[in-house]
Amino acid sequence: MTHVALFALDATSQMDPTTGVFLIASVIKMIAIFTLVMVGVAYTTFAERRISAWIQDRHGPNRVGPLGLFQVLADGVKNLMKEETYPGDANLTLFILAPAIAFIPAMLTWAVIPFASPLPTPWGRIDMVVADLPVGFLFTLAISSIGVYGLALAGWSSNNKYALLGGLRASAQMISYEIAMGMSTVCVLLLSGNVHLTEIIKQQSTMGWNVFLLSIAFFLFLIAAFAETNRVPFDLPEAESELIAGYHTEYSAMKFSMFPISEYAGMITASAMLVTLFFGGWDIPFTQWDNTGEFTVLKTLLTFASFAVKTLFWVFFYIWIRWTLPRFRYDQLMSLGWKVMLPIALAYVTVIATLVLALDMAGLPRDWRFGGAMFAVNAVLVVLLFFVLDRGRIVSPAYSRLDKAAVARLRAVTAARAALTTGEGA
Repeated sequence: MTHVALFALDATSQMDPTTGVFLIASVIKMIAIFTLVMVGVAYTTFAERRISAWIQDRHGPNRVGPLGLFQVLADGVKNLMKEETYPGDANLTLFILAPAIAFIPAMLTWAVIPFASPLPTPWGRIDMVVADLPVGFLFTLAISSIGVYGLALAGWSSNNKYALLGGLRASAQMISYEIAMGMSTVCVLLLSGNVHLTEIIKQQSTMGWNVFLLSIAFFLFLIAAFAETNRVPFDLPEAESELIAGYHTEYSAMKFSMFPISEYAGMITASAMLVTLFFGGWDIPFTQWDNTGEFTVLKTLLTFASFAVKTLFWVFFYIWIRWTLPRFRYDQLMSLGWKVMLPIALAYVTVIATLVLALDMAGLPRDWRFGGAMFAVNAVLVVLLFFVLDRGRIVSPAYSRLDKAAVARLRAVTAARAALTTGEGA
């Protein structure tokens, strides 16, 4: 009887839950994800300050609480207690709504990202995703694109020329790089044959991670993600040295804080999407244990830890790049998006579509052999693009538009002027 009861319990834990259990589990997952992401956003700001201090060989915040961990709480209380100021000629309704419009899309995207393998319970199997939409990937693209309205409205409603310029820059930049981002992810859909994020994770568990099978798409998505989140070297919308503070020039107190919070939330969301689309999501590398057999609580915990470690690595990468690279000029930024990334994305989609069709017609099964063929072709494409065609001149937007002869002529003129100035000084 005991063995029969245990078997029945195990069978129940692998079944879909009832409607009531599903609703209760959904509410719990929403609260848990919102809490984790908000705490993560808060301590990502702290991590950025400490990592920047480490890179610059100085001390970061370390006085409020043990190791400075309570600095985040102190900053939050400070922003809540600060006085709110409103520009006299601002459109108050849009001025107040803009920070929320910028923040909400970054949080909504988390609703469809699977963050662990399903959890077996006595009431049925609980999927570790808030809303397991069959069109989850399209949902992320649609919702993430709404954030641009918050930045544009913040600049326009402030009735400040500097804020307006920052808002226009932000909207132009985000719209430009959304196209390249969308085109790069088309390759993922071609390989998985599905827009369901859970199915994309399963495809990577059988063929290999897409970072190896779709390497150029990964690079395009990574660059576009930096531009979409307004992070260095794509932080032109803020550009403190040029536009004072960009689209949030007129904001103060907690409304001002909502814009950095939305930026960090977007950074974490982009890292999670990067992991889901190109690094196997919650898949544990070098083993098939998490993808075979029955679901268990241990599998759920370990796959969640795998997903968290991968996401935190890319959050660290965001911070690392900020304190390593200089900011682009605006013409370089737009040129990279339209003249380089978009043509490469279009050509790459054509190549991948042709390759997938050819491999399917050859009868190659969708397993490690299919993935091996994709990896071989992508290795050749990466060498051709970065080491033959580019060599630091095409893909990089920081190259000079002048040829070597023109540069040499300008240097000669500069040297002659310097010599003349030295002679006059003597």
